[in-house]
Amino acid sequence: MPDIAFLNEKFLPLDRAMVSVEDRGFQFGDGVYELIRAYGGRLFHVENHIRRLLQSLDSIQLPGVYPMDQWRSILEMALEKSGYTEAKIYLQVTRGVSPRQHPFPEKVIPTVVVTVRKMDIFPEDYQKEGVSVITMPDLRWARCDVKSINLLPNILAKQKAKEEGALEALFIRDGQVQEGAGSNVFSLKGDRLITPAEGNRILSGVTRGALIGLAKAMGLQVFEEDLELNALYSSDEVLLTATSMEILPVVRIDKKVIGSGKPGPIQKKLYQDFLNGLSRYKKGS
Repeated sequence: MPDIAFLNEKFLPLDRAMVSVEDRGFQFGDGVYELIRAYGGRLFHVENHIRRLLQSLDSIQLPGVYPMDQWRSILEMALEKSGYTEAKIYLQVTRGVSPRQHPFPEKVIPTVVVTVRKMDIFPEDYQKEGVSVITMPDLRWARCDVKSINLLPNILAKQKAKEEGALEALFIRDGQVQEGAGSNVFSLKGDRLITPAEGNRILSGVTRGALIGLAKAMGLQVFEEDLELNALYSSDEVLLTATSMEILPVVRIDKKVIGSGKPGPIQKKLYQDFLNGLSRYKKGS
């Protein structure tokens, strides 16, 4: 079965979905997006993802296009048509097609794209052995809470990480850890779990929120506050969260060993609790 796309009210095979070269997403990066994961044929925390999409659209002064219920219906239909049970669903909204000029066009007809592909699962070794990350200066714009399609700094950071044999790059601003190029970051010291606070400097991830809930239920003290790089280096455990990553253990940062150099017991327990919670996303549950 071909990968599926929804483009401006129509479902079609992904390789037939075409957008105009005059689209403002292509010309200016004038748009926002979301990535949603499906487990067992059901969308994971779909309302939270749509809510964040609507917030991003509001931040760039682009009407919400569809209400929550209609977005959910489109996404569920796209997933069903794809035939995949384990899938990644991207939805992207731009300010549409217009002659190239910086101000908003007088008449805006947004371009809406949804794509569904089979989910590529990370290697099991990432959980068993942990992953390495690097750090680099945060050169992004000041509205990281908007899930913008302008991802060039993130792309360059990911490429730098790849070249250095790492999975992820963490952005550092004024000596403080912000987030990864495609993830949120947590530091565990004793029973204190620290993650940078919500605000314009990070994109607050849906899986980040899920982990915070699991950590509190486990009895950990969770603090959303500034996280210095030196404090991150001295963590007992470091965790990454993202829709694609779920909850990953970090064992090296800038080639410095974190904790024992192996995935820690808290990450293992949190990840198992996360997996246990997925049972309600399976069909028939």
